[in-house]
Order: sequence, then C-alpha cells, then structure tokens
Amino acid sequence: MDFKPLGVARAARNVKRTLPEAGYWKKFQSPVLVKEYGMVTSLEFSPIKPHDLVVTASTRLQMYSGRTGQLKKSITRFNSPAHSGSFRSDGKLLVAGDDSNLVQVFDVNSRAILRTFKGHTDPVHVTRFLPNRTHVFSGSDDATVRIWDIASQTAVATFEDHTDYVRSGCVFAENPNLVATGSYDHTVRIWDVRANRCAVQIDIEDPVEAVVALAGSGVLAVAGGPSVQLFDIAMGGRPLVSMGNHEKTVTSLCLDNSGGRLLAGSLDHHVKVYDVQTFKMTYSANYPAPVLSVALSPDNTLLAVGMASGVFSLRRRTVSAKEQASVQVEKARPYYASRAYFMRGASNKGADDDLRIEHKRHRSLADYDKFLRKFEYARALDAVLANNRTGLTVVSLLQELVHRDGLGTALSGRDELSLDPILRFVIKFIDNPRYTQLLVRVAEVLLDIYGQLLHQSARIADLLMRLRSKVRVELRVQQDLTMLLGSMDMLMSACEVSHSRAAYLPEDDGDLTSATATAL
Repeated sequence: MDFKPLGVARAARNVKRTLPEAGYWKKFQSPVLVKEYGMVTSLEFSPIKPHDLVVTASTRLQMYSGRTGQLKKSITRFNSPAHSGSFRSDGKLLVAGDDSNLVQVFDVNSRAILRTFKGHTDPVHVTRFLPNRTHVFSGSDDATVRIWDIASQTAVATFEDHTDYVRSGCVFAENPNLVATGSYDHTVRIWDVRANRCAVQIDIEDPVEAVVALAGSGVLAVAGGPSVQLFDIAMGGRPLVSMGNHEKTVTSLCLDNSGGRLLAGSLDHHVKVYDVQTFKMTYSANYPAPVLSVALSPDNTLLAVGMASGVFSLRRRTVSAKEQASVQVEKARPYYASRAYFMRGASNKGADDDLRIEHKRHRSLADYDKFLRKFEYARALDAVLANNRTGLTVVSLLQELVHRDGLGTALSGRDELSLDPILRFVIKFIDNPRYTQLLVRVAEVLLDIYGQLLHQSARIADLLMRLRSKVRVELRVQQDLTMLLGSMDMLMSACEVSHSRAAYLPEDDGDLTSATATAL
C-alpha cells in the first residue's frame, strides 16, 4: 500500500473579492489628462512602434508620442471640425474627414496633404484605409458610403442603401473585400467591394454609434443605445447576445491585441471591458465626463479615453520582464498550419492548449513523514519540533499519533534534553482553545510516564512550575467567565419573568383598571 503523507490542517483564509482580471486593468496607472480644443471624437494608435496616438478634436489632428505621451505634431489643415483620424497599416499615412464634406490623406512625417477626395455632400464622419493600402472608404451624413482610389483620387464604388447619417464603420482584417458601416437608420450593412453591393443587413432598435469586427470569428460587435450586441456574420447577421451593462448610449468600441476583450465607452462616464467568449463584463472604470472614444495600443500598454469635455486620458501599463519574454516566445512560435509547426522537434514544448500526457511525479516526503512511514514515532516528533516554527504541523502530528495509538511510544524513553522541547511546546500552546484538549492529553501522558522522576531534574521541574502557573491563570479566567455567564443567565431570566407578567396585565381603562393593576 502507498503511504499517505501527513495532512496538515489549514486555517481559514479570507476570500479574495477582486476578480483576477481586475488587477490587470488596474495596472493602467499614472493617467495623463490633456485638454484639447474641442470634444475628443476619435482616438487611434499607430500600428507600428512606438505606437503614436492621433487625437481628433475640433479642427485638429494632434499626434502624441507613444513613448513619452508628449505632443509631437499637429495637423491644422482643416477649415471645419475634423473627424475619424486613422492610420494606414504601415503608419506612414493618415486619413480624416471633416464638416466641409472632404476626405483628406496626410503624410505623417511632413504633415502635407497628399490627396483630397471630393464627392460627399454632407460632413464625413467615418474614414478608414482598406488593407490593400491603395483604397480608402468613407461614410457621410449624406447617407452614402464611398470607396476611393488613392492613386487616381476618384471614387471607385458608391453605396447608397443607407437612409440616414453614416457615423461608424470598420474593415474586416481577414477579408479585405468586406466593409461594415453603421447608420442612424438603425441598420448595419456589410458591403462587398468586389460585387459593389450590400451582402448582409442587420437591423437593430437604436441608431448605430460604433461597429467593430472581432478577429477571426466572423462576429460583428455593434453599439446601439445603452447596449453592445454581437452578430454572427456567417449566419446572415444572426444575433448572438446583447450586453446591456451601460446606463446611457455606448459611443465607442475597440478590441485588445488578442481580440479576446472588447472595450466599450459610454455617455454614462464608464469604460467597460467584456470577455467576448463568455459575454461577461470583467472590469469597469469611471471617468469624469461622458466618453466619446476609446483606444488601446497594439501592444496593450497604453489606454486612451476621449471625453466630451475636451479632455483625453492616457494611461500606461508597465510590462514585466516575464510578460515580455512570453510575448517574444509567442512571436517565435511557428504558425499552426505551417510546415514548421508540424515538424517541431522533441525538445519543443508546444502550445499551452496541447494535450500532454505527464508521468506521475514522485513527491518528496518531509522528514517527519519518512519517520512515520517507518513507525519511528519518537524520531518523527523530534523532527517536527526541530523544523517547524508554527504549532499547526506539530499538533497535526500529535493528533496522528493519537489516531495510531502511538502517543505513549513517542513520549517514552526520553531524557532531560529530549523532554525540554515537548514541554516548552505544551506550555506555549496549552491555552490556545484549538489545541487545549489535545495538549492536556499530552501533559497527562508525560506525567504518567515521568511523574516519579521529575524531582531528579531541576530543569524539568522549572518547566512544570511554569506549566502549572499557566494552567492556574487559565482556570481563573474560566472561573470568571463562568461567573459572568451565571450573572447574565439571572438577568435574562428576570427579564423573561417581567415580560411574562406584563403580558397578563389588562389595558388601562379608568380607575378600576388602574386599581386592579395596582393590586396585581
């Protein structure tokens, strides 16, 4: 039979009230608050390091350094409020719309206007580069969506199915030919650029403020009213779930680098984080003004939040060396469908979700467990007294000896030196209510074995006098407690009698009733 190690008792622990993920988002600290020239309607980080931030507010595009958070450049080539400043995938170009119905492309380094697209008849609130880097799409308050060719500076496609303002849009990273736009006509439409038509239409109950495509899942997140809804595009826009944790309109959505967390900003001053797999809210942060835009850097170290007060907040998360190493390992790992993945060597540890068959690991036993296994009870007791500073392990071993009927064996045959640590332990913990019953039994066994020989050792006699003094103090405390309990019982009994007598007294009704009450 296998030997079962000693099970050390465990004391109760406080339950952690904070969710594990809350600690991750609380690491975004040291907020930098920057006052802009107007409401911060759009925020976006550059896809390349150092992940500079472009802030769209009033008639400016302000670019802040991803390293220092300081203002680097300012693009003021607008005659009316600008909207939706967005980087190209290589970080070299910027595109933005404005209230003068224009769509403009800027060079990031020189801030020069490279292209100006004219064709919309109302303000342009949505602008994005397509993944092919040669086209731009825009959505306008004239209810149209246009695809622009950067080289020829002309519109190659125009979609006119919306019937109200187009205020949000996104591009599907996995399929560069699909573009999703949200409108105030309570619809989300997915456009197929190749066929120049609407491929999927999704109807919701509120005007659409933001849309974002979840990476690699064919799911579209839509913000309309105070809720965030998820739709399955592969099933024709079938609704999956509605997450209604906000009290006011949700204005902005963004994803983290892994695509597993969805951030939503709302007019109720909150930014909430959702797990897109469980559809549960995992964290919530409060801000001093209504939130209009939210952005998270590609490396998940910077969190920017723009507000209606004209202020945007920039928080930075410190990345530990362990996390940096894990990121490098993840980047070096071969793609799961590549030949390198299937040709991994025996030394490769594989992915975390791989099925592993591990051998049964041999757990090393403590010294006292080794002696218990050999039924050497005295040596087990000596080992646990010598190597454990707390009383819990020693008490657990003594209890095990009682169960094995080996307490007498462990305590007998000792000299003055080996009895000293046992007596000191008993003296130290005998007044602990959790250990008192067991240690009293140990003391009785010691007196039975060595009672006739105690007068031969002054050292042991001194320890016994200390034990007797401590027991007398404890007995005196217990007597005082017993007297106090007796006094409280008398008071409680007197109160019960007075209440029972008062229950039989008639109500006050004239002199006769008063006299009767007096007689009683």
